[in-house]
Amino acid sequence: MARAALVIGVGAEPGLGAALCRRFAREGLHVFAAGRSEERIAALARSIREDGGRAGAVATDATDAGQVAELFAAVERETAAPPGLVVFNVGNAFVKPFLEMDAGFFEQAWRACCLAGFHVGHEAARRMVPAGGGTLIFTGATASVKARPPFVAFAAAKHGLRALAHGMAREFGPQGLHVAHVIVDGGIAGERLLARVPGLAERAAEDALLSPDAIAEAYWNLHRQHRSGWTLELDLRPYRESF
Repeated sequence: MARAALVIGVGAEPGLGAALCRRFAREGLHVFAAGRSEERIAALARSIREDGGRAGAVATDATDAGQVAELFAAVERETAAPPGLVVFNVGNAFVKPFLEMDAGFFEQAWRACCLAGFHVGHEAARRMVPAGGGTLIFTGATASVKARPPFVAFAAAKHGLRALAHGMAREFGPQGLHVAHVIVDGGIAGERLLARVPGLAERAAEDALLSPDAIAEAYWNLHRQHRSGWTLELDLRPYRESF
């Protein structure tokens, strides 16, 4: 039986989290969608099942270590094994000019984008390595490598997540766990961005925004890589994006 795929940070549909779940389900994996909105993830899992796939939904706050541990335990109870593919996709952009933010805002960004990644990475390594390994992918952003105002808090957190991914890759790669970090450099044509910027899709040139399905395909290709040629870091951006 194929091992499960766990996607943490599933929100709006269309969106990257939902696209990842659908892509993995098409490969026959039992997909578990985790996010804070129980209604949204339940609807996605139901839709996948209606299309012939296997899917479950687990409401989870990834900043809570106990909830993350229970999430992984729930996957094991359902499938009798740890997941073979885990994606950490948590972290909205935190936007505020430096002098307008307080320590609470800065910490909130760090908890969502970095501490939550630690909790997921810790549980993934603890459970997946003894079971033979697998793939752990962290979703990064332009802010993972560039700190520009008014995204300073977001960039600090995303830089930390990138460091976490790089360190885990060096420690656990030799033990069979493929850890990868994906820099999503550009706007994603999902509900979150398009709702925040009305008319953006109509104004943008064709394929000037990242397709969630195209990103999901890249993640699947990372998972399929032979261990003699694993990718640690992958940059994804539209053909028109400057960098």
